[in-house]
This record gives sequence, structure tokens and C-alpha cells, in this order.
Amino acid sequence: MLKGLDRQRFEPLLIGITKLGVWVELPIDYPLEIINKQMPVIEDNGRHIELSQSGFSIDGEILDIDCVFPVLHGEFGEDGTIQNLLDDAEMAYVGSGVNASAQAMDKAVAKLLFSSSGMKVADGVAVSELNWQSAADSFSYPVFVKPASGGSSRGTHKVKNSADLQSAMMDALIYDSKVLVETAIQGREIECAVLERDGKVEASIVGEIIVNPKFEFYDFEAKYLDDATTVRIPAEIPELDADEIRRLAVAAFHVLGCSGLARCDFFYTKDGEIIINEVNTMPGFTGTSVYPKLWAASGVTYTELISALIDTALSS
Repeated sequence: MLKGLDRQRFEPLLIGITKLGVWVELPIDYPLEIINKQMPVIEDNGRHIELSQSGFSIDGEILDIDCVFPVLHGEFGEDGTIQNLLDDAEMAYVGSGVNASAQAMDKAVAKLLFSSSGMKVADGVAVSELNWQSAADSFSYPVFVKPASGGSSRGTHKVKNSADLQSAMMDALIYDSKVLVETAIQGREIECAVLERDGKVEASIVGEIIVNPKFEFYDFEAKYLDDATTVRIPAEIPELDADEIRRLAVAAFHVLGCSGLARCDFFYTKDGEIIINEVNTMPGFTGTSVYPKLWAASGVTYTELISALIDTALSS
């Protein structure tokens, strides 16, 4: 994102978070690339940053920051936690607020909201460690078992029979105390990017996730290993169905109360049925991630995308 930022308009300040939770100011040339499949590590360099109701500061000196772009995914970054801290500090930031972030992160809650607004969702039930066994008799296999508030498909399993259910539940419960058990949908995975700019909410061209056949579904490895997936843009589906997916993506964005950006994921069955799966309020945002790719195919460059999101945050 730093490479794509319009330096004629914006002056970046890079804030990293160490594994111990310490916030530090990093030099702009800090190495952030993935090398030999190893993620970069944020080191504590002593340049500690504090966030209070007065804003960001280093050694008591308030930093002059206009907007925060929280390129953080999953727990703490995408679930409303960091958004709550930024709200308390009255800081402008890119993306959805506390409520929309929390609702989108909790798939069980989001499904109820989608269903109540007339959208089709996969049949399923939310269970806990205390009641999943009593509910198990009602499941029609195969099912997907996944943490309600998980991300990146961690703890997600496709379960084909009751004998494999317990191990899948135990793994899912590592990540969340609430687990979603859903009927497996036989369908293609279609994604649509949503962008709020100039006071309007727009949907991109739709794309299809093509998973290497060696993976049974779009799991953690399929999402992050090289050559595990490709994205077909535009998706090869009838134009009327693509338009309907775009309409539903914008509707889902509004149902959750999102702001700025979101990636909306759908299943598209052989009968042309459109089933909403989930909404990501801070989708992958590298230059090669699906969200920017969908907008690039829709005529919005990576730099223009970043600028539009910052402008929207500053104007809200």
C-alpha cells in the first residue's frame, strides 16, 4: 500500500505492532515483503507510540495525523476493536465503524441480518461447546464447521459424517466460543468489491475464485499458498446474474452499515441461485489481492483506490 500511495497528496507515517502488542513508529523503508514464505516481523525499536483521547503521540508529543488506514485483518483489526480506540481518540479512519465491523466479523449475526433483509443464506445453526452435541442430530451432511468470528478459514472444516464432527468442533472452538455449522453449498465462489466514494456506494465487476482441485474447498492453505488459487475476472456467468450479485453486494454493505470498503462473497449454484456467504470489511489489500484486482478491472487503479478511501474517511 505504501508503494501505491499518492505521495503528491499524502505523507505516510508507518505504525507497526509487535507480537507483544507494542505500537512503534517504523521507518518508511522498513522491510515488509514476504521473503521465503516468511512474514515480516515488527521489532521494538524504542519509538513507542501511544494512542489516547488526544490522539497518537511519541514521548508525550502529539503527532499531526489526519487519517488512519488500518490495514489490519481479523481479530482486533477487523472486528471493531481498533475502530473503537480510534473513535475514542476522534480520529478519522478508513473503513467501517465499530458496529459494522463487529457484525460482519460475527458470521452468525451477519447471516441473521442478511436473511432478515431477504437475501438467501446457507442453512445453518450457531452452537457452543455446551450445546453442539444436542444439536448434532439435526445436521444433514456434508456440513461446514467454522468459528463464528474466525478469519482466513482457520478452524474451518468440511465434515462429511457424524464420526468426524467432534474433532472439527474441537478445532473450531479453539478460535471462538461460538461455532457456525452450515449446510455445504455446491456452487462457484463469486466475489464482488464495494467502494464508497464521492458520497456513493459502487460495486465492481464480479470475479470467480478458482481453487486448485487438490484442495477440497477454499481453506487457509488454498487462500495463501502460491498457485493454490486464481481469480477469473470477470466471472463467466450471465450478465443479469452478475448485475444481481453487484446489487446484493451493495445491499449487504448497507444492511451491515459498512463504510469505505468491503468485499462481499457469494456462492453461485448451477441453477443460478445466488447465496451470500460473508462480507469482509477490511479485505486483503496488497496490489495483487482480489479487492484491488476487481477494481482495476472496473477502471479504478490501485493508487486511485487508496486515495478515494482516504478521501471518504476524511469527509465522513
